Amino acid sequence: MSVPGLSEHRLPQKPGDSMLFTSQHLFYISSAILMLVGLFLMAFSKEKIEDEQIAQLRLDSLRWSIYLNYLILLLSLIFTNGIDFIDILRLNLWVPLLFFIIRFRWVLYRLNKSLTAEKNYHEE
Repeated sequence: MSVPGLSEHRLPQKPGDSMLFTSQHLFYISSAILMLVGLFLMAFSKEKIEDEQIAQLRLDSLRWSIYLNYLILLLSLIFTNGIDFIDILRLNLWVPLLFFIIRFRWVLYRLNKSLTAEKNYHEE
């Protein structure tokens, strides 16, 4: 398995090689940092109404994202080797944040939908 954009980023093979400050390496590092910062800000930004229930939803979503991430990591450890596993480890840098954001937003959407339905039911 080769992930586009990640497979080109390799460490120097020989002691004399200096691939540290190539434009490709700097682009990879800057895009990875920007993606991590953006995902982190998106994941942990404060909601309009931040209460104990939202905090509990965040905690549950974070726990599920870690569970799912380690399950995928364990399966990839079993079924891959070499360079493919290195690419999976690189993806492991931001996959937990993605899982967290997706699950938290999904649970928040379901909660808001049920609250709206309950409010409409009581108004009738």
